[in-house]
Amino acid sequence: SAAGHKKGVDSLKKLIEYCIEFNIKYLTVYAFSTENWKRDTEEVNFLMSLLANTIKEQIFDFHKNEIKVSFLGNKNDLGQNLKAVIHNCEDETKNYNKLYLQIAFNYGARAEITNAVKNICTQVLNKEISISDINENLISSNLYTSNIPDPELLIRTGGEKRISNYLLWQCAYTEIYVTDVFWPDFDKSEFIKAILEFASRIRRFGK
Repeated sequence: SAAGHKKGVDSLKKLIEYCIEFNIKYLTVYAFSTENWKRDTEEVNFLMSLLANTIKEQIFDFHKNEIKVSFLGNKNDLGQNLKAVIHNCEDETKNYNKLYLQIAFNYGARAEITNAVKNICTQVLNKEISISDINENLISSNLYTSNIPDPELLIRTGGEKRISNYLLWQCAYTEIYVTDVFWPDFDKSEFIKAILEFASRIRRFGK
């Protein structure tokens, strides 16, 4: 519902505050997937306008808190107004480094990987690289997340136990934390629970 989506935005605002408080440098949130276009047209249009309005309302806080905002996903399918708002936000915050906030919008991991493969094939055809140059680092550098490290912790709300086409390449060794609490109700106490759970885990990376 519209009220639920708006409450979800409020949760994001609070989560940004928590990350700054706990000195967490990178926060990536899944706002709209490539599959979400299948939803009711009215809901899709609402989500588009909600994102544009939220960015306009939050730009002051992005400046105040020195937050660099980036958008992960295919921007070509978005309306001109939304694209302009996104471009302006990214440009105005590009030099900040207190918190790196990535908003995955019109994002799908399979589409992202497919796009990376196309880019690499083009580089090979243009003789910019050879096939022997293709390795994990090259693939990573052609993803939307090329400028940020892979996530250490993935928090899944609402009791969902699936990845949902999200950061499939990047989450190879990410710790996953699932809570039954729904995103609009995800508060500071729940965030602390997730951080404490993450801190208790031993990360072996296959070793």
